[in-house]
Amino acid sequence: MSPPLLKLGAVLSTMAMISNWMSQTLPSLVGLNTTRITTSDTLTQISPKEGWQVYSSAQDPDGRCICTVVAPEQNLCSRDAKSRQLRQLLEKVQNMSQSIEVLNLRTQRDFQYVLKMETQMKGLKAKFRQLEDDQKTLMTKHFQDLKEKMDELLPLIPVLEQYKTDAKLITQFKEEIRNLSTVLTGIQEEIGAYDYEELHQRVLSLETRLRDCMKKLTCGKLMKITGPITVKISGTRFGAWMTDPLASEKNNRVWYMDSYTNNKIVREYKSIADFVSGAESRTYNLPFKWAGTNHVVYNGSLYFNKYQSNIIIKYSFDTGRVLAQRSLEYAGFHNVYPYTWGGFSDIDLMADEIGLWAVYATNQNAGNIVISQLNQDTLEVLKSWSTGYPKRSAGESFMICGTLYVTNSHLTGAKVYYSYSTKTSTYEYTDIPFHNQYFHISMLDYNARDRALYAWNNGHQVLFNVTLFHVIKTEDDT
Repeated sequence: MSPPLLKLGAVLSTMAMISNWMSQTLPSLVGLNTTRITTSDTLTQISPKEGWQVYSSAQDPDGRCICTVVAPEQNLCSRDAKSRQLRQLLEKVQNMSQSIEVLNLRTQRDFQYVLKMETQMKGLKAKFRQLEDDQKTLMTKHFQDLKEKMDELLPLIPVLEQYKTDAKLITQFKEEIRNLSTVLTGIQEEIGAYDYEELHQRVLSLETRLRDCMKKLTCGKLMKITGPITVKISGTRFGAWMTDPLASEKNNRVWYMDSYTNNKIVREYKSIADFVSGAESRTYNLPFKWAGTNHVVYNGSLYFNKYQSNIIIKYSFDTGRVLAQRSLEYAGFHNVYPYTWGGFSDIDLMADEIGLWAVYATNQNAGNIVISQLNQDTLEVLKSWSTGYPKRSAGESFMICGTLYVTNSHLTGAKVYYSYSTKTSTYEYTDIPFHNQYFHISMLDYNARDRALYAWNNGHQVLFNVTLFHVIKTEDDT
């Protein structure tokens, strides 16, 4: 018999010992007087007046416990102490018998699994002998066969876990499976070592080709928004958080501006991880209070709307000084043309792959959205586009590749409903849903470096992933 079957025999022997133990100790468990127990068929004379007594126990061929008892003389009172003891004894014997039957069924079932495992392990042994004869011809097919055999063995572990009678046997099985896994891992590493240099060169080539392909990606059209990913829960119901889309890959600073008014404090964090843990690296005290939540950090400077005005401020984080400020002509401010949620969100500053933008509304355009491209140094308006979408009906908006995308609400059920291309000066109505998980969005801005939307959603700082339809430049494109 193979080792697994020997171990199962040990388990069945253990069950037999449990049965003998029950027959010898059961009377004392229920509180009855005991008498001398024999394992033969000889009857020990016991006076029936002494109460119910277990006088004999034996084990049938299947390993089940058989107990024989002597009944006392009948008593007219069925509720005396000995009657109660009898009922308790019968209940316990019945429960024990049922438990043994269940255990027996589990043993038979597990026995079948172990037989299957023995066959599979014999197959593995033959495979390993084949590997020893010719390792270099192993490669894909033989290794895959071994992995499939291992996949068949692994599900047997939870089955064996149910069988709690012999924990040591289960531990040994686990150790054998673990050893086999280690051997297979070593084989996998050995196989990989044969063509390591070739694989390394292929990876480098693929990486180069991917980088070249990314460089050819032109601006794309928004097709889908997924998420959100909740980064942190902090601050009031309204606010803004952002990173610099023009920063290097190693520069991942985060800026955090709580509330939409009556505040001048900007908090800086060196990374997203520090932002999540709350480890501030620096705090800036701006010279003016801001209005709204639609600020943007671009090329190391903060652009924001000065409170109770249509003036745009450019503030340098490096020098701690205002580098430029300019009035945005005819732009409404202080809740004249805000987004649907209010909060002095009249002027929305944003950036994309093309540059710096301001989105606002004017009386001259009947309160509809105006898009202006700004000079990042002087804040001068380079060009403007007048749309037909009412600013007060927009939930939020953001720019991607020179196209403005407008949501129809800041509440549950919001979707990207309208888009305007500054390249073609045309608009279209869209239907791009996204999950407003926390029911109230007060800031939504696109970051071209991360290809993601940063949002402030009812005191939650979240990220949305965007899917763009890209056009790849060819060598013939000019």
